[in-house]
Amino acid sequence: MTGRIEGMGVVVTRPRAAADALAAELAREGARVWRLPALAIEPIEPDAALVSLLGGLASFDLAVFVSANAVERGLAAVRRSGQWPPGLQAAAVGEATAAALRDEGIAEVVSPRDRHDSEALLALPRLQAVRGQNIIVFRGQGGRGELGESLEARGARVAYAECYRRVRPEADAAPVVAALGRGEVHAVSVLSGETLENFIAMVGAEGERGIARVALVVPHPAIGAHRDARRFARVVVSGHGTEALVESLGQLKNEHIATDEHR
Repeated sequence: MTGRIEGMGVVVTRPRAAADALAAELAREGARVWRLPALAIEPIEPDAALVSLLGGLASFDLAVFVSANAVERGLAAVRRSGQWPPGLQAAAVGEATAAALRDEGIAEVVSPRDRHDSEALLALPRLQAVRGQNIIVFRGQGGRGELGESLEARGARVAYAECYRRVRPEADAAPVVAALGRGEVHAVSVLSGETLENFIAMVGAEGERGIARVALVVPHPAIGAHRDARRFARVVVSGHGTEALVESLGQLKNEHIATDEHR
């Protein structure tokens, strides 16, 4: 049986474990996949300020987790300091993050169903009336500030538990650069602006000439508006999740077929 994206050349830029899982899914649908992890997650040793913050976790009204990495690293840091307070409500940016919390035993999670971004979470009723509440946001070092700033604007007191760092990994970009030069790549999948910046730096000037002929596929319009997105032939906003990505790649494939037929 022919896959939905048979013959499509796709570069996957997620962190290594996630890249491997996605590459397997895309290969099952017939794609030829190159893996170039352009972001890596590293744990950071909790300093005295973070230990003190997590020691007072019971004083918070809501804990917000921005990603599955924040769940993994954040709860590990919490366990070093004690236990998760039974009455503390959790919120998640997206269903994957919510699922990670449920897997860790936190059953009741506030999370948007249809979209997977901070704006969708902030639109939920629970995060509308937060005046006077103490909210802790679990995230990586130097994470986006819009979520906390919006909560503060609504009258909440916000603290940040930064429990991991994002770095550009050491990876060999030569196979991807070569594939771009041969015209074998049709799309590059990127999940964040930081990943996009790293990818551009990793492929260098030679790779950049190749990406001018391929599509950039992103899950959110904000990533598509990044300055580096203009280096690609076009930007496709797929939505979140593997199925949405496959559907977008399938549409790109059909467009290529239609273009070839009219030549």
